Amino acid sequence: MTTAPALSAPRLAPHPDRLLPTDSAVRAVARRLYDAVRDLPIVSPHGHVDPALLLHDTPFRDPAALLVTPDHYVTRLLHASGVPLDVLGVGRGPLDEPDARAAWRALCEHWHVFRGTPVRYWLEQELAGIFGVDVRPSAATADTVFALVHERLGRPEFRPRALYERFGIQVLATTDDPADDLATHAALTADPTWTGRVVPTFRPDRYLEAGAPGWRADVARLAQVSGVDTGTWHGWVGAMEDRRDHFCAHGARSTDHSHADVRTDPLEPAERDRVYRAAVEGTASPAEATALRRHMLLEMARMATEDGLTMTLHPGVRRGHHRPTLERFGPDTGHDIPLPGEFTDALRPLLERYGTHPSLKLVLFTLDETVVSRELAPLAGFYPSVYVGAPWWFLDAPDAIRRWRAAVTETAGFSRTSGFIDDTRAFCSIPARHDMARRLDAGALAQLVTEHRLDEDEALETAVDLVVGRPREVFGL
Repeated sequence: MTTAPALSAPRLAPHPDRLLPTDSAVRAVARRLYDAVRDLPIVSPHGHVDPALLLHDTPFRDPAALLVTPDHYVTRLLHASGVPLDVLGVGRGPLDEPDARAAWRALCEHWHVFRGTPVRYWLEQELAGIFGVDVRPSAATADTVFALVHERLGRPEFRPRALYERFGIQVLATTDDPADDLATHAALTADPTWTGRVVPTFRPDRYLEAGAPGWRADVARLAQVSGVDTGTWHGWVGAMEDRRDHFCAHGARSTDHSHADVRTDPLEPAERDRVYRAAVEGTASPAEATALRRHMLLEMARMATEDGLTMTLHPGVRRGHHRPTLERFGPDTGHDIPLPGEFTDALRPLLERYGTHPSLKLVLFTLDETVVSRELAPLAGFYPSVYVGAPWWFLDAPDAIRRWRAAVTETAGFSRTSGFIDDTRAFCSIPARHDMARRLDAGALAQLVTEHRLDEDEALETAVDLVVGRPREVFGL
């Protein structure tokens, strides 16, 4: 095997035209479009940043705690390359400095495994654009880069609130349990020194999965915090409505749902009540639990028409695929694996009831590219309630985003899409992810302009709308 010649201290210098089209004529238009939107505010309607980060404004502990340990995009590929998750700090709590350096060194020593991935792209933008790192991470430079970033993190301008302002975030949505009292959100809103906007998102998945081991305890907790007896179907519905009202009062604008499928088959009232009683008693079969969840999802759509919360669906993931890792490290540790998707028949009961309701906004995400042009775009091209969610999770990569945009636009246009969704726990990756989307959309629009399918003034108007107009309208922000 021939090895490449060694380079001394390779530089980390993201190209100013990164991700823009290679054709010079198209690139010229794309540059103009991108320049017009690059500094627009970030509207982030779906993410997983802990609001306590901004409430307490505590300095980030170290580079590994900020950029490695909490980001399953990073840890999963390192794990696939032979790095144990505990070395990366997963499931361990705060690391001492030697262990933090070891986690960081593992990233730098395996920098090559991220070649061609969006993770590599985001990390480069973070290191160079936020922290001023100008040397490529490697085994030889790991300690140097760690020291540089660590020193920056000790400065006031690198604390969470300062970075929120620097990133140009206008609104940031979190993801929250229905039983959460939202005290952190309330305290942040009441803080006179805070000028940003952070809103909660209602995430009821665990309360709909009657077949899960902890479901009965979860529903009992729901009863406790809502003050509504959940011993009956109608009590469960009332408790959910109470908690949705609580979230609305604290600024929530959407609900977030992720199950194995999005079937919404209704149950007859008598059967619905019987199955719910069996679930509460712990005697419901797996098939009955699934049927109850599907009916509950239909009920959630009904609630959305009444309280106005945008309903987002991102189905088709086998959570915790590797049981030993799940048991040791917990959920969201990099081994959730996509499943095939189906929306057309699955959502028909919901859409026949509520698809033309003026108060429903339904955003459909997928991890299955085969359904985008076949199902999602046609659904959004007819139902006024339906929008196609931006490429998400495993599809939020440059080439996948380009394929998604082409697949959706020809049937549903630009206006029936959600705007970009960063869906991240990694706070410092937010601007890199949004900038990536802006560059890719500028390129897609520029191609239409140079093919004389769109005038440049229309392309500019669309580029701005995709950045701020779509998320504001679709999520009521």
